[in-house]
Amino acid sequence: MTIRSLARLALAGSAFAFLATSAMADGIGASLLTQQHPFYIELADAMKAEATAKDVKLEVAIANQDLNKQLADVEDFIVKGVDVIVLSPVDSKGVKAVIEKAQKAGIKVITVDVPATGVDVTSYIGTDNYAGGVKAGELMAKELGDKGKVAIIDYPTVQSVVNRIDGFKKAIGEHKDVEIVAQQTGITRAEALAAAQNMLQANPDIQGIFGFGDDAALAAAVAVKSAGLENQVKVIGFDGMEEARNAVDTNPVMVGVIQQFPGEMGKRAVDTAIDVIAGKEVPAEQPIEPGVYTRK
Repeated sequence: MTIRSLARLALAGSAFAFLATSAMADGIGASLLTQQHPFYIELADAMKAEATAKDVKLEVAIANQDLNKQLADVEDFIVKGVDVIVLSPVDSKGVKAVIEKAQKAGIKVITVDVPATGVDVTSYIGTDNYAGGVKAGELMAKELGDKGKVAIIDYPTVQSVVNRIDGFKKAIGEHKDVEIVAQQTGITRAEALAAAQNMLQANPDIQGIFGFGDDAALAAAVAVKSAGLENQVKVIGFDGMEEARNAVDTNPVMVGVIQQFPGEMGKRAVDTAIDVIAGKEVPAEQPIEPGVYTRK
C-alpha cells in the first residue's frame, strides 16, 4: 500500500471519527438522581417516551445518589457535546461547578425535580415544594386537632426537600399548640426507619411524623407499628407513589401524602429541552402544583 493510499485511509478514518462524534453531539443528556424510587422511574419513563415521540436523541445516566458519579456523568455529556443537559442533582450545592463548566462549553442546563443552588440554569421544572410542605403542615395540624408534638424525617442536602421542610414548619408555626420536637436525616428507607425509631424512643409522646418522601413516611409507619403506637401517631408523606397511596387507603397510621406528578415533569423537561435546542425562550421556573391525597 502506498503512502498516498495510507493518507487517504487516515483521512477517511478521521472524517468517520468526526462524523461519529458529531452524531453524538446533538440531543439531550439526562443525569437523574436515582432509579431506586418509583418517582424517578416514572420520571425517566416519561422522558424516554416523550423523546421517542418527538424524535429527539436522549441518553439517560443514573447517579444512584452518588455525587461523584453524577459529576462524572455530566462531564461525559460535556465531552460528547450534547445540546442540553437535564439534571436532577444529588447535591444541590455540589453540582454548581459542573453546571458552570457545561455552560462555558455552550451547553444549556435544565434542572428537574431538584433545583441547583448558587448557579442559574436555563429552566427549573419541579413541584412547588414549599407549597407542598405548607399543605403537609396544614394537613398534620388538622389531623392532630391543632394540638400535639411532631417529628420530621429530613434529607438536608437536597434543596427541594429543604423547601418542603421550610413550608411544613411555616404551616405548623401557624398553630401555637402544635410543636416540632425532633428532626433527623433518613435518606433511604432503612435510614428513615432508624431515624423514626430513634425519635419515637426519645419522644414517646410524638403524635405526628412528616416524612420528606414516601419511603421515609412508609418507614415511619413501620416504626410506629413496631412501637405499638398506631392509635397515637399520624404519618404524612410526600411524593404520592402508588405504594404510599395504597397505604393511605389501608393503613390508619398513614393519613395522607402530598402528591407530585413525575410523569408531567419528565415530559415537560424533554419539551423544554427541545425548545431550547430550537432557540426558543423558555421560562426560568416551571412550578407544578402538588396535590393532597387522603383516604378515599
